Amino acid sequence: MARVLVAGGCGFIGSHLCDRLLKRPDVETCVALDNLWTGVFDNVAHIADPRFRFVHADVEQFQTDELFDEIYHLASPASPIWYMKEPRRTISANVVGAMRLLDVLAPGGRFAYTSTSEVYGDPNVSPQPESYRGLVDCTGPRSSYDEGKRCTEALLFETRRTRGLDLRVVRLFNVYGPRTRSNDGRAVSNFVTQALTGKPLTVFGDGMQSRSWGYIDDILEALERYFWRDPVDHPGPMNIGNTREIPVIEVARFVSDLFGGLQIEHLPPAPQDPTNRCPDLTLAHRVLPGWTCRIPYEKGIELTVEWFRQHFASKASVLNG
Repeated sequence: MARVLVAGGCGFIGSHLCDRLLKRPDVETCVALDNLWTGVFDNVAHIADPRFRFVHADVEQFQTDELFDEIYHLASPASPIWYMKEPRRTISANVVGAMRLLDVLAPGGRFAYTSTSEVYGDPNVSPQPESYRGLVDCTGPRSSYDEGKRCTEALLFETRRTRGLDLRVVRLFNVYGPRTRSNDGRAVSNFVTQALTGKPLTVFGDGMQSRSWGYIDDILEALERYFWRDPVDHPGPMNIGNTREIPVIEVARFVSDLFGGLQIEHLPPAPQDPTNRCPDLTLAHRVLPGWTCRIPYEKGIELTVEWFRQHFASKASVLNG
């Protein structure tokens, strides 16, 4: 029986991962560790499984006598508006958090880390393979996140080299879907929230910066297979995402059209906003044969809109209660 810890378990991806883990009959305990900085307790409030428990704490300060057979480290903000405000906290959650989590990993246990496509910086290679070392400004306004992730990867791979750590590292490209915060600050959640509240959709710069949008269900399928379900013997890093690259302005226009043609406003470009993002999935297709992102972004956005619509209605009902 497995004792499992999900750091960042109340976050967008972490909460979905908890749901998947609790479908496993071999999971004895599933702990969602979260300080609710960017995570939201509502994301796990539906879980009634007696094997599940929530611990409210910073990952770096987590205190326990328990050792865990599997640890999933997702404890980090992922949106520039969050990590650029608190760079020290962002670096600490990733790097110091990983150090603390390694201390509570049972001997022979597995450590899985969600890194990011941001380790490639503003790439001059597209699509980006895992072998690409990136073009990152280590002193720039996004560096706390980019370099925090890169340093954590270095820590984990060196721990594997020196101590034989059972490791799985993924580099996630842009993920969207239900349970994103309404004030998350990233493009899809911004557009959907603005549309549902009757505001103009705001695009930074000309909107021609491209991203590869992966719907949460497709991404979770890859994580589940790679982290525990498939007989995989590859530590990573491994890209996970959608190879369909779409400009931000096109997504804004699609959301606008869903709501009858909302106004789109252009704001000054975000600092050092990468011009492109597209994963080379050669490795993922070899390690996870048959896996691919199957939900087109149009369908994924419609599902996301519906979730946000229900979420806002539920909040309004409670307030008017």
